[in-house]
Amino acid sequence: MKQLFHMFRYLEVKHNTVQVFDPTEPHIDPKDFISEDWSETVYAHGREDLKEDVPKDLPKALGKEFKIIVYVDSDHGGDQVTRRSRTGFLVFLNSSLIYWCSKKQTTIETSSFGSEFMALKHATEYVRGFRYKLRAMGIPVTQPAYVYGDNKSVLANSTVPESQLKKKSNSVAYHHCREGVALDEWRTAYCNTNDNGADMMTKCLPGGSKRNKFVDMVLKFFKKTDDPDAEITLADAADAMVSSLKALPSKWITGFTQALTWFENQAEDQDE
Repeated sequence: MKQLFHMFRYLEVKHNTVQVFDPTEPHIDPKDFISEDWSETVYAHGREDLKEDVPKDLPKALGKEFKIIVYVDSDHGGDQVTRRSRTGFLVFLNSSLIYWCSKKQTTIETSSFGSEFMALKHATEYVRGFRYKLRAMGIPVTQPAYVYGDNKSVLANSTVPESQLKKKSNSVAYHHCREGVALDEWRTAYCNTNDNGADMMTKCLPGGSKRNKFVDMVLKFFKKTDDPDAEITLADAADAMVSSLKALPSKWITGFTQALTWFENQAEDQDE
């Protein structure tokens, strides 16, 4: 509720800004996220079932479930002074961007494999906390998060039960990511670097079709044409926002209206 209050307060102060969320459900190809048998691995020891640990004191889940989609990437040795890598990832709830991260890694990785694994660890740590937060708000979370990356070696080592890694410096991130896959908290799949929006969170991309494509991926509700180089007018943006609002369930609109009324009454009481 406090975060919701900050959102409405921001819109109240910044009169020319908008916040638009796309609730449409994205298509996920199940062939990209194959579930393996982890029952004979170390992650099954001491467990009756290979399931995600969910606290028992959470509220009853109601309503419709959302899909969590993550794009993760790293720029190996991108810092020209220290040669530290940079982690970048995007977290979507259905088709709405909920969280983004662009952060320099704290250690110097000698290989792109290590920097990509650290990026995957950072992203999945956020996903684990995000899933708990959704459940705490009474939102059902039964599906795994779908994580896309563009390093095939990292994805293979995190999804194949028979994989082994003996390098101690990466072993913590390695087992963290694999355990989450084993518990079906998340699943990982490969996507081409030209389709990985997290790439723009790790480096400065020059202007062009690739940059426009990634910007459109995040701010797609402003797009009225499939041409990535097309200019967007204010009228186009307004039409897109109206279309996004029409896509929302009527109960959501009623809830937002009631919340706005409550906040307005609170502001009036404070002024008096």
